[in-house]
Amino acid sequence: MFRIGFGTDVHRLVADRKLFLGGVEIPHSTGLLGHSDADVLIHAICDALLGAAALGDIGKHFPDTSAQFEGIDSKILLRRTTDLLHEHGYVIVNVDATVCAQRPRLAPYIDAMRATLAPLMDISIEATSVKATTTERLGFEGREEGISAQAVALIQSSIPY
Repeated sequence: MFRIGFGTDVHRLVADRKLFLGGVEIPHSTGLLGHSDADVLIHAICDALLGAAALGDIGKHFPDTSAQFEGIDSKILLRRTTDLLHEHGYVIVNVDATVCAQRPRLAPYIDAMRATLAPLMDISIEATSVKATTTERLGFEGREEGISAQAVALIQSSIPY
């Protein structure tokens, strides 16, 4: 049995924060504001995976009201999400994600993001797609007020029916 999930996330850009996308630190003058490290790409992927398995969303499993997750590295959240899927009898088949940001230019970091994300999901780099786009200076991303990400995930039941 195959299942598809969709995830999205948005965070505001602010001064005095590091910018993490796909588990990779990106040199930039601003970073994303959030309870964790605010990695919108990983958060969107977690929501896509959780949604595919009908297990709720990232806020249910890693609430931003919990001191346990304050400042946490989002790579830990993705690994825990993968483990949760395995506990429920699912394996990840592939993930396709897009980051929307006017700046910084993300193309030089895409391969590093894929290499970071794939092992956290127990899938190959070839099954891990990350893309980046601008919004042609439209909307909050175009005004460089924030960054958004969307992800689609395909999972498969590892339990024979």
